[in-house]
Amino acid sequence: MRRSSLVLLLSLLFIAASAVAETTAFTVHDLVAMQRVSDPQPSSDGKVVAFTVSKPDLEANRGRTDIWFATIDGSDTRRLTTNPAGDWSPRWGDNGKLYFLSTRSGSAQVWSLSLAGGEAEQVTDLALGVQSLKVGPGAKALYIGLAVFPECGESLECTVKRIEAEKARRTTGRIYDQVFVRHWDTWKDGTRQHVFRVPLGSCGKGGNPVDLMAGVDGDSPTFPWGGDEDYTISPDDKWVVYTAKVVDGSEEVRSTDWDLWAVATDGSAQTRCLTEENEAWDTAPAFSPDGTRLAYLAMARPGFEADRYRVKVMEWPDGAPENLTEGWDRSPGGLTWSPDGKALFTTAANVGNQSIFRIDVDSGHVEALVTPHNNASPFPLPDGSLLFAQDNLKRPVELFVRSADGLKTTQVTDLNGKRLSTLRFGDYEQFSFIGAHGDEVFGYVVYPVDYERGKKYPLAFLVHGGPQGSFGDHWHYRWHPQTYACHGYATVMIDFHGSVGYGQDFTDAIRGDWGGAPYEDLMRGLDYALGRYKFIDGDRMAAAGASYGGYMINWIQGNTDRFKALVCHDGNLDEYMAYFDTEELWFPEWEHGGTPWENPEGYRKHSPVSLVQNWKTPELVIHGALDYRVVDTQGLATFNALQRLGVPSRLLYYPDENHWVLQPLNSIQWHEVVLDWMDQWTAVAE
Repeated sequence: MRRSSLVLLLSLLFIAASAVAETTAFTVHDLVAMQRVSDPQPSSDGKVVAFTVSKPDLEANRGRTDIWFATIDGSDTRRLTTNPAGDWSPRWGDNGKLYFLSTRSGSAQVWSLSLAGGEAEQVTDLALGVQSLKVGPGAKALYIGLAVFPECGESLECTVKRIEAEKARRTTGRIYDQVFVRHWDTWKDGTRQHVFRVPLGSCGKGGNPVDLMAGVDGDSPTFPWGGDEDYTISPDDKWVVYTAKVVDGSEEVRSTDWDLWAVATDGSAQTRCLTEENEAWDTAPAFSPDGTRLAYLAMARPGFEADRYRVKVMEWPDGAPENLTEGWDRSPGGLTWSPDGKALFTTAANVGNQSIFRIDVDSGHVEALVTPHNNASPFPLPDGSLLFAQDNLKRPVELFVRSADGLKTTQVTDLNGKRLSTLRFGDYEQFSFIGAHGDEVFGYVVYPVDYERGKKYPLAFLVHGGPQGSFGDHWHYRWHPQTYACHGYATVMIDFHGSVGYGQDFTDAIRGDWGGAPYEDLMRGLDYALGRYKFIDGDRMAAAGASYGGYMINWIQGNTDRFKALVCHDGNLDEYMAYFDTEELWFPEWEHGGTPWENPEGYRKHSPVSLVQNWKTPELVIHGALDYRVVDTQGLATFNALQRLGVPSRLLYYPDENHWVLQPLNSIQWHEVVLDWMDQWTAVAE
């Protein structure tokens, strides 16, 4: 009997050891292979959910997107579209059909599917590609986004002819009379994104599109980040409310005055501005289920893109807006009504997490529903449960349902579970310390994969961008801490002053102090981590960051030599000249207290170029030619300075990437070059 037990125990130990042996440490190749779940859309009865799945196609060096479907109870998950073209933006119609966008006809058009079976059918066949999609009440019409020339009015043919004439032009010079000239990664061509209404006929085909923004010199969806969340349709299908910035001429580059506009879907009423009194940002409109109220998000300070959003609700059509969340020190993103119209659901950055909140519309009471990890896309279902997307530092996005009583959370999808089961990750934990101004500052540490007590590990010290951003409990596809932890590094990220999720005062603290409190937080956080986590080798540390994080790397370069290697991706060298290089002028004018000619010291006091003479740490510089936010000359100038000073340095330049590295093969190369650079300088000396 004892011998049998011993044999059983040895067998179990062998099986466990075999399971460990079959797993491998997570790498960038695993990162790009993950299936990326996004844009969940539950059906009106709350029984099924459609969503988009994107997976990189390395052979084509691009992402491939398809529409998937799952039952809310998680019993069935399957792929609905298999066409080699891209399929995305699934939207349910009240007629039981699922509408979506697809390029299978050559350009982005609206298609439909019936879950009862059958092939996808093309709904629109327009001369222009569709940018966004919403299905109107009763599936009587589609509401889509198209890029048109405002002066063309209702005529799509006019826009098409102008585009064709531009392509046929034999000269290449472009003439501009005002800015924007280019924006983020696109040269401006005079078109604007407008919301169109496309009636649906009895046969399910789309009719002639009607521009609901005819003549408006503004974009909705907003450019470049907006989608169908930028406009909403009243339940009676009589009104559309959209957000757009409509200002005079070159004021566009320094104004954050996005307003809400109401337009009758039949053209019977003049377009009306709903938020004219607020000169700051108004966005994310959402009608209540009964159409009697309109909720939206509003900032309070003009010229500032990282002010705290307040949730406002107005009686429709002309009630005064009520501020529901003035006393709530978080900035919500997006709004979804409960089926009974008594509550709004939203997400907000929250102490290193992205949490889900419920807001009572009558009282304004805010309740946290799902706090840990990174949560998005909350949808209240008819039975009182809540569908949402969630990811963390060890798992990419999957869909979950929280029961109505909040006692149970069920995983709906598990598209990456099989692959994740073969991988090993570093454990992680959150910590806090006293930073600048005596404030509590938070950070995360990710342990090296297969961590061994008593062993010393090099450090990857990551600095987030924004600067109003956060390195939280989030599965990231460009700056994922696990790619460093699973390469043998301890990894530390600090949410310094300026980060979001810790109250508006904490976010505001970075204004005029880019190299002050944030740098102090980073150094204090580093010291704290070195003191608490004895496995970090303080003599083998590398720091890396992008955007503001890239700026901070250059600032670190001039202020300390405690790192063995630095990585600067899309970072500024000269804040003074960066103002003249960039496009969204409201950003530097707010951050540095006016224009460079009004306040030159505001730009120069924390500009890395002023400390170039101190540079001595080996630095890798990375930049994309299509980055018009932080222009490539800043990266080239950084590399020039390093080379002239004789500091060991390398330049990785992408002629076909923007502020990010988006192509799958380029992403793999980026990670390999960065890790190789860090390894070179943090290796144990022989």
